[in-house]
Amino acid sequence: MQQNGSSPSEAQYDAVLVGAGIMGATLAALLHELDPSLRLLMLERLEAPALESSAAMNNAGTGHAANCELNYTPMQADGTVATAKAVSINASFERSLEFWSSLQQKGRLDTGGFLRQAAHISAVWTAENIAFLRQRYGQLNELPAFSAMRWSEDPVELAEWMPLVMEGRNPQQPVAATRIERGTDVDFGALTQAYLLPLQQSGALELRYGTQVQNLKRIRRSDMTEGDWRVVFKGPSGKKEVRAPFVFLGAGGGALPLLQRSGIPEADDFAGFPVSGLWLVCGDASLAERQTAKVYGKAAVGAPPMSVPHLDTRWINGQRSLLFGPFAGFSSKFLKEGSLLDLPGSVRATNLLPILQVGATNVDLVKYLINELRQSPEQRHAALQEFMPTARSGDWDLSVAGQRVQIIKRSKAGGKLQLGTEVVAAEDGSLAALLGASPGASTAVTIMLEVLERCFGERLKSASWSERLKQLLPTYGSDPLQDSSVFDAMRARSNAVLGLTG
Repeated sequence: MQQNGSSPSEAQYDAVLVGAGIMGATLAALLHELDPSLRLLMLERLEAPALESSAAMNNAGTGHAANCELNYTPMQADGTVATAKAVSINASFERSLEFWSSLQQKGRLDTGGFLRQAAHISAVWTAENIAFLRQRYGQLNELPAFSAMRWSEDPVELAEWMPLVMEGRNPQQPVAATRIERGTDVDFGALTQAYLLPLQQSGALELRYGTQVQNLKRIRRSDMTEGDWRVVFKGPSGKKEVRAPFVFLGAGGGALPLLQRSGIPEADDFAGFPVSGLWLVCGDASLAERQTAKVYGKAAVGAPPMSVPHLDTRWINGQRSLLFGPFAGFSSKFLKEGSLLDLPGSVRATNLLPILQVGATNVDLVKYLINELRQSPEQRHAALQEFMPTARSGDWDLSVAGQRVQIIKRSKAGGKLQLGTEVVAAEDGSLAALLGASPGASTAVTIMLEVLERCFGERLKSASWSERLKQLLPTYGSDPLQDSSVFDAMRARSNAVLGLTG
């Protein structure tokens, strides 16, 4: 039966999710758990899931918990560090662990395929940075989330913590580090696939690869009120149209152009600034086996969040790997597999002035990116040797990392380069998009809960959804930031289910 201006050939779904990355996969998993009868359609422009921002080699940070990422605790004018963002990110990651624990208990997720424990270390070696790290440690160590953080300036102990960082280093050079044993490494590409496969097998999710969304348009009902969304896309079988009452744009850097095409007024406040990246990847497996912790350093002035330098142990496709970087760069593409016209194509009359204002007020960032683009292989190797003095250039190969699109937001005070992520939703909750980058994947569960609260608020209040959500997230509705007993209960359960220690 034809309804709401649709054509007989249009297929009807309960939700259309654009992008088969960690965000869309997390939302699909949550929606299915809350209502297994929902018909979900996911559209992905590439030939497999998680090939863009969610892939381990494209992701600048894995297992974000703000344990070691110094950019989340900036120094303030009064000599203290700001801790609120670190605490919030840590709680968000705990929420992810809580969700994974529940799915594992239900037999719907094997966390061993994507989650491994790896200590998180912050390391610095100048007097100024050591003073900063000491201040950070003193403040964070008093908070429940970071009470297990350890401090050391002892070269012998530091050599045990991070042998590749200390080996060959000048013994006269002061080095300080903090360490949290209960850190993790997460392969978000593997997690994305672990979410999606059972949903496809059950028939709850239809996933179409090689499919590009071309247009989004709101359908007018016969009484001229707004109804479902019509989603137009082109795939291997040609051009198609479907309709759904809800659309989620989780396409990484590709979300902004689609959001603009939707025509919702909330899109007018946003523009994007793309940042690309490069890794040095170690080809010596013996070195990778020796580096069992993630070691983060202090970013240069003006560096974007994805560019905090770190010597990083990761499990990729089941193998331990060793990476250093990322080195930032610039490309006008919004996706690694995108177009050079992405940035100019996103400029509108509503966001041109904010873009110009951000360019004028972020001179340090512009200088930083220019210097990064001009780096020679020798300069990149020198940066690696600051972390790993014995590094040999022949053991490392250059690899292109992912694209990130930082948010430029219009405000009364002018254009602002906004770090982190932001959910942009239509007033009626019929469409939502995720813009921005770091910490992204690690906080996906918290971000998708925000999408549910803003777009499915009434259904969340229903008895069935409320009960199911409480089963998935036993501490949902309580604030772990305000109630330490809630935080302790959340962490204790995750430790028991997932086998985390420390």
